Amino acid sequence: MKVPEQLSELRGLSPEDLRHRASELDEQVFRLRLQKSMGQSEAGHKMRPLRRERARVLTVLREKGGRD
Repeated sequence: MKVPEQLSELRGLSPEDLRHRASELDEQVFRLRLQKSMGQSEAGHKMRPLRRERARVLTVLREKGGRD
């Protein structure tokens, strides 16, 4: 999915849905970090897109004024 499409999808979500999405992405990044520390080489290249998506989610949440 391209970035403009992803942003339009995120802007259609409610602040509560965005918070939920951000927490899911946090968990995924945490699990990948653990896998990487245990030596699983395929975990490293998956982390950057997840971190970027999380940043987009938080940016849209701030735009909506839904960040506490």
